[in-house]
Amino acid sequence: MNADERYLSLHDFETAARARLPRGLYGFVAGGSADGWSAANNRAAFDRWALVPRTLAAGPTRRQDLTLFGQSFASPCGIPPLGVSALFCFDADAAMARAAAAARVPFILSGASLTPMERIFAAWPQAWFQAYVDGDRARISRLLARLHRTSCQVLVLTVDTPVPPSRELSLRHGFSIPVRPGLRLMADTLLHPGWLLGTAARTVLAGGIPRMENQDDVPLNRVTDAPAGPAHPPLSWDDFRFIRGCWDRALVVKGVVSAQDALRYRALGADGLVLSNHGGRQLDGTIAPLDALPAIRDAVPGLPLLLDGGIRRGTDVAKALALGAVCTFTGRPILFAAAAAGEGGVARALALMHAEIDRTQALLGARTLAEIGPAHLAPATEPLRHAPEHGSADVPDVPALGDTARAGRLAA
Repeated sequence: MNADERYLSLHDFETAARARLPRGLYGFVAGGSADGWSAANNRAAFDRWALVPRTLAAGPTRRQDLTLFGQSFASPCGIPPLGVSALFCFDADAAMARAAAAARVPFILSGASLTPMERIFAAWPQAWFQAYVDGDRARISRLLARLHRTSCQVLVLTVDTPVPPSRELSLRHGFSIPVRPGLRLMADTLLHPGWLLGTAARTVLAGGIPRMENQDDVPLNRVTDAPAGPAHPPLSWDDFRFIRGCWDRALVVKGVVSAQDALRYRALGADGLVLSNHGGRQLDGTIAPLDALPAIRDAVPGLPLLLDGGIRRGTDVAKALALGAVCTFTGRPILFAAAAAGEGGVARALALMHAEIDRTQALLGARTLAEIGPAHLAPATEPLRHAPEHGSADVPDVPALGDTARAGRLAA
């Protein structure tokens, strides 16, 4: 059975990845913060809407291409920033960039990536870069100068991480960032030889212990090292003004779910917003990005709104577009696809989403993305409880706090 036959939906990649990954790494990806309520709510938000198809309107062909910040893409579902991806698949950042380039979809390189940005922009010149910065303006200036020397045309500034979150599902299995080798983690990795030899050993042999390559103009700490130096104040509105003054290309803000914040970012020169609660991985109990979308759309008309959190199907993409988004991203399924099947898995996941979006357009009667609108939606009279993911009984259970394991499976 080839990869195309084995993976029929994004859900299937999690089953395969869960069997391959050590439990701590799987928990790091699958889990949300604290009890996992926000992560589960992101997915549940899509079940609160029903689609309203229009008949005899699809036509023989459909288009799902779009233009964002002067760049052309083939589909409105891309790859968001996925930190420390190389711990889950050998050379994952480059693999995802190549797959995104082949599919011509947006790809955002994480500031917590373990691959030099220059390699990624060589693989996909239209890649974007997501920055984690604090109030250290000297470091900000060095990072922006480095970005200016690349092809990067879109800087995505993440603003929802002033403090570290509670990642209990991974901690219960001995995994954290920085990585702390211990008996539990060592025993776990020995039980997963495919990951140990195919990812961990291969990565160390190729370049030593991975480093945070893209948080300054030079690589910083190894993933096993504690942060060095004194802590700087968290990012402030004045820092945002400083960055806007230094960056003369597109500036997108990620981590916004407040209409009041959206208004202020537009007033200060943001070129777009990514509605996101970090996949439910920061503050537990937050509003789902999809639920926040209508109020933000009305507050900042005309400003490009992108969205992540809970995207699993082409129908999810259509619901987000109908409510006012111009593009979406799906995170955990892509990382699971990379862990399960490498670059081919990512390519398969993107192809599945492209096909599902086309099928959804045909059944909605929308020949282009612009034709998908509020008339295609109605409130679900009785929102469905999302079904368990396919094949979940095939893999060992991961003990978790409360409903965290289930929440992780439903999360963004």
